[in-house]
Amino acid sequence: MANTDGYEPLEDLDLAADEYTRACDGADDPTRERLRSDFVGLALPFARRLARRYRGRGEPADDLEQVARLGLVKSVNRYDPERGSFTAYAIVTITGEIKRHFRNHGWGVHVPRRMQDLSLEVGQARAALTAGLSRRPSDDEIAARLGIDVAEVREAQVSGAAYAPGSLNAQADGYDGMEMGDMMGAPDPGLDLVDDRATVDRLICRLPERERRILGLRFYGNLSQADIARELGVSQMHVSRLLARALAWLRRAMLSDVAPPWTGADETDHRLAVATIYRGDVIESHVTGELDRDNAGHLREELLMALRDGGRMRRMRLDLTGVPLLDAAGIGVLVGLYEAARVRNVEVRVTGLQPYVAKIVAASGLQDLIRS
Repeated sequence: MANTDGYEPLEDLDLAADEYTRACDGADDPTRERLRSDFVGLALPFARRLARRYRGRGEPADDLEQVARLGLVKSVNRYDPERGSFTAYAIVTITGEIKRHFRNHGWGVHVPRRMQDLSLEVGQARAALTAGLSRRPSDDEIAARLGIDVAEVREAQVSGAAYAPGSLNAQADGYDGMEMGDMMGAPDPGLDLVDDRATVDRLICRLPERERRILGLRFYGNLSQADIARELGVSQMHVSRLLARALAWLRRAMLSDVAPPWTGADETDHRLAVATIYRGDVIESHVTGELDRDNAGHLREELLMALRDGGRMRRMRLDLTGVPLLDAAGIGVLVGLYEAARVRNVEVRVTGLQPYVAKIVAASGLQDLIRS
């Protein structure tokens, strides 16, 4: 017969199988064994050709050929002429042995047998269509050739990826001395914070524009409170208050199912409220609000005006009960008031200091102004 694959001539195995069967009838065991060996030797090229169909799939060619020869021996031993063609029976037996070999030795993880066989069939169909079409076939074309659904083709392709998985100890391309396992990242703890980050972003959008800007400069711009104060033209103390107020609201909102209302009003006027009363020879000035660089000038003017308007008043009592906070600018106001009063021979006493304000005044060395 004609040579169609360039290796060895094709054999008429069906004719040889008939001759082998007739010769074995009535023969003794040694003769039957010799005839069997001759017939197997004649069919070896046929088994080799079947094994070549599965080359390039991760298994050594010699191993595949040995498996095909084992399948050939089984088909010779089990062949029954009454059941039909020997060639057809041998093809089924040999390819079955080869597929079993792939299932047992080639797959790195467990894949159902149906998917293993289908993966091999899809690979064969793809190779045949690629040769015939001179391009990579589509999933629809492979499905049409095999008579299955496109979904099954795609499932077989996914299953095929489990065949001979790469080793984590393999050398990483382009990285000397590194293995593939070294390229794998560790679990990212930041993934657990995705929900919290999304919630914080949404809550920040509910803050006034000034507080949003301060948070952005502090935590995204990495600026200090003093830098933010210079950027906004306010005092560092005021920035600290606004930042603390915004963060406290965010904490409450994060722990609540419903975000609480924003109570920190967007202050556009930072001036304190000053009320002055003249009682006999005493000037009583009551101050309420937070005292910092933004409103220190206004307070200084109000207090010096009270001294001037007081005429011959001999004592001044400054009530700071309503002042929860003050900064260096506030200390400067107190020092300036003390000096101006001393020139006019007016005694100044500061009363009603809240704990934080009292600590600042004491640290500034102004204990003489404090009335216990």
